[in-house]
Amino acid sequence: MQKTSRLELVEDQGDLQESGLSVPMQNTSMDIWDTKYRLKTKYGVPVDQDIQSTHERVAEALAGSEKKDKREFWREKFVWALQNGAIPAGRIVSNAGALEHKPATSTINCTVSCTVPDSMAGILESVREAGLTLKAGCGIGYEFSTLRPKGALVTGAGAQTSGPLSFMDIFDAMCFTVSSAGGRRGAQMATFDISHPDISDFIRAKREDGRLRQFNLSCLITDEFMKAVEDDSDWLLCFPARQHELDSGEHEIVYRNWTHDDKYMRDAEGRVACRVYGKVPAQRLWNQIMNSTYDYAEPGFILVDRINEMNNNWFCETIRATNPCGEQPLPPYGACLLGSVNLTKCVEHPFTDKACFNWKKYRELVAVFTRMLDNVVEIHGLPLDSQGDEIFRKRRHGMGFLGLGSTLTMLRMKYGAPDSLEFTEQVAREMAEIGWRVGIELSEEKGMAPVLDEDFTVTQQMLVRRPEMKDDGYRKGDTIKGRELMGRYSRYMQKFPKSLQDEIVEKGCRYTHHTSIAPTGTISLSLANNASNGIEPSFAHKYSRNVIREGKKTKESVDVFSYELLAYRHFVNPQAEPAAKDEKNQLPGYFVAADDVTPKQHVDIQAAAQKWIDSSISKTANVPTDFDFDEFKDIYMYAWKQGLKGCTTFRFNPEAFQGVLVKEEDLESTVYQFTLDDGEVIEVKGNEMIEYDGEEHTAANLFDALKEGYYGRF
Repeated sequence: MQKTSRLELVEDQGDLQESGLSVPMQNTSMDIWDTKYRLKTKYGVPVDQDIQSTHERVAEALAGSEKKDKREFWREKFVWALQNGAIPAGRIVSNAGALEHKPATSTINCTVSCTVPDSMAGILESVREAGLTLKAGCGIGYEFSTLRPKGALVTGAGAQTSGPLSFMDIFDAMCFTVSSAGGRRGAQMATFDISHPDISDFIRAKREDGRLRQFNLSCLITDEFMKAVEDDSDWLLCFPARQHELDSGEHEIVYRNWTHDDKYMRDAEGRVACRVYGKVPAQRLWNQIMNSTYDYAEPGFILVDRINEMNNNWFCETIRATNPCGEQPLPPYGACLLGSVNLTKCVEHPFTDKACFNWKKYRELVAVFTRMLDNVVEIHGLPLDSQGDEIFRKRRHGMGFLGLGSTLTMLRMKYGAPDSLEFTEQVAREMAEIGWRVGIELSEEKGMAPVLDEDFTVTQQMLVRRPEMKDDGYRKGDTIKGRELMGRYSRYMQKFPKSLQDEIVEKGCRYTHHTSIAPTGTISLSLANNASNGIEPSFAHKYSRNVIREGKKTKESVDVFSYELLAYRHFVNPQAEPAAKDEKNQLPGYFVAADDVTPKQHVDIQAAAQKWIDSSISKTANVPTDFDFDEFKDIYMYAWKQGLKGCTTFRFNPEAFQGVLVKEEDLESTVYQFTLDDGEVIEVKGNEMIEYDGEEHTAANLFDALKEGYYGRF
């Protein structure tokens, strides 16, 4: 890509001002904006009169970080960007400029807890910190394999520990209580090391009705484990050894990479002495994960070695946890703000042989939006000083995109086809290169991320991980700047031209991370008029969405339509009836939805983008209910070989749960059984309405609420 300066982009808007499509907003989109993102007083009186007012509020708040004589200039640019496809994440849209009405909320979506200490006092302090974080509206992730396994001795107490999962129940209850009081569902992620002795309990945890429902669960998968699966070898289950276990000589001891606690005994290479609790065939453990994921869509699959190897901050942090949806791997107390560019806003002449993508407008959006997101750091509102220190030190943000599936359809490409992979990679690469150019210029204007101006001492471990440092003349004990460790020795930055690396080494960068592709559920549905979620294809072109309503125990089912279907009706077929049963059959062949995409195509799209994304990607490969299990397992092995940092699948399984998005045909074909007080059993289709507890519910939503204990048990 030819280098273009940020100021040239900003001043040269011209024909960009009027470009972009205008499709009437569907009622559900307006409703979600009103309930989630529209600023209101504490009495429920709207402050934002319309979506334009929301744009004005957010732009005003973010421009406040600029120099006084430039604030109005940037406010206008920010409004333009918001009108033309720049969509900050939900916490920013909800809370930027809202201090008068919501003084205790944050503009940050993603956080990770401290390293949870293996002590009662440490665990309870972590619960307190997590409660404050959730109360501020932030999601939070934790690693729980720092806690010793069930049955291990608690020295000084003369007792055995109940294990990590029992303590996870405490965090789960806390999150439920906080979200119930605040009216917004809390979001948590629990990660767990694949070598922990309690890993099987973690994998099976959600098979118990109502347990850990405030968590997403993911296994930390290492390359060593994946190779053991491939080789059909045994896998050791172990945990750092206490001194009495080392002294006794009764236990097998191995040395493993472990980051949790400095008090553990380490060898010369920094590996921790671990007690072996047992061993299992790696493929048996693999099949446990796959069976649970097939039935319950969890646990997820986080390739932790790849995350740390590709981390721009490889020299100063080790990552063991992610935010609740997995697109932000973060260090202890790490935090990240998010935003997405709505790609549909850059499509011109949709559904025609002149259909094209306006790359000039896209680059402009990325340039202006990058500055906007960097300014969010100044108004972060995080509740803990340690979180604030971390975000100011590294200033990471995660810009991504939404509407990829809708955009491909409007450009007449099939999601997953070769031309769609090329387009996806170009979108990600253009975003990355523009982002780093702007970051360098912002560093010159405002100063670099402090960590990049810090001095670091070269360690033996650094030289082992980056042998090219030796070739460049560095030796153990030398001093090196953070900007050189990132710009020259980050595996991610090495993909870019050497000229860009040299500029970062010389001038620094405003932030250490720039890109991340998040799930954009309610943002897509509201402000983007249901453009497809993040990097996904549209779930379906007409479906039901289960929405949480404050004060209701069951979710409410609402009908929604994909953006590309609305656009097709608006520009091509305005006579179409919204509820026409045969409309799907009348649409062009490039109108694909999630179930039309093979798992391999899902992974290929993710891999095409991941090359240029410095954090990670939240993506779900949807598979049909009757999808073959052996083929299902291959998705995850393929994802590992394709170089992904994680993988998630979803298979509709009414016996377990139905999910947030539901197709009418799935509900129509699923029969739910309810047992009445007198013992009579009634059978009802999932889409039929039932009156219960003074309200009407779909049978599927009522079944879920009863099963999960919101009305008490069956």
